[in-house]
Amino acid sequence: MIDLRRVFLSHGIAALPPMRLDEKAWTFEITVPLARERARTLTISQAHAGVGLVAARNQAVSAELAVAIMAQLRHVLSLDVDLSAFYAVAAEDPELDWVVNGAGRMVRSPTVFEDVVKTICTTNTSWSGTTRMINALVEHLGRKAPNAPAQGPDGRAFPTPEAMAAAPDTFYKKVAAAGYRSAYLKQLARDVAAGRVDLERLGTASREELPDDEVARQLQALPGVGPYAAAHIMLMLGRYDRLILDSWTRPTYARLMGSKRPVSDRTIIKRFRRYGPSAGLAFWLFLTRDWLAEAQATAPNVTRPV
Repeated sequence: MIDLRRVFLSHGIAALPPMRLDEKAWTFEITVPLARERARTLTISQAHAGVGLVAARNQAVSAELAVAIMAQLRHVLSLDVDLSAFYAVAAEDPELDWVVNGAGRMVRSPTVFEDVVKTICTTNTSWSGTTRMINALVEHLGRKAPNAPAQGPDGRAFPTPEAMAAAPDTFYKKVAAAGYRSAYLKQLARDVAAGRVDLERLGTASREELPDDEVARQLQALPGVGPYAAAHIMLMLGRYDRLILDSWTRPTYARLMGSKRPVSDRTIIKRFRRYGPSAGLAFWLFLTRDWLAEAQATAPNVTRPV
């Protein structure tokens, strides 16, 4: 059984356009691109435990289109990820046994390209800065869904590599205000659009075809992607062996452990070593275990780390 509320709250990117999270109504909205179709804005809600509802905004959906939509949503909500081995270990861990009741699936974008761009836009900036950059990309370069508002990012899909490659340098500097990331985003889009970089293969290749170390190497070869960004992207690729160790996760772990002093990375890694290839997922869930309770007790749309 899957608790969609936990999926919706899996990390902060679920609140960035073309996604939108309403913690008061417990609905998750996303505008997705569809082949040979205009984009569609979808709303997902949890009717009750284990059952979700999907609605397309202001547009009739054919049976063929419904199949395409569900395929997109299965990917975005990680419904196709097998967590049985992870749950078997977590069930024996008193601090993580709660995850077997439907937690553990990470919201991810329809494309690896989108996840990489969004992650680059989280580095060395505030959350408001990240939001500003992504809002601009989606509003000005994203494909519109039917009946999308004239302005703003609502009702628009994330831009394609081709659209981002075609945008002038001044757009990234003056409109998106991406700063030093401007050159990274433009070069990444050009490389993907020209076929020099195949990001989508990173999301479909098996571990036999591309081991985790090779995926990490390829990600860190991209402009603007370092170890932190690579670990974050891999979490959304379903490759959970790396722990995201940064300025939020380290002190949060220390606080949850009741330590007033920093905890070494070696100690943290040792704590989650039992999870093997799912160590990074276990660490992230340990850090975010209170998010659902906090969301239910506070105002909606609380900003959370990526």
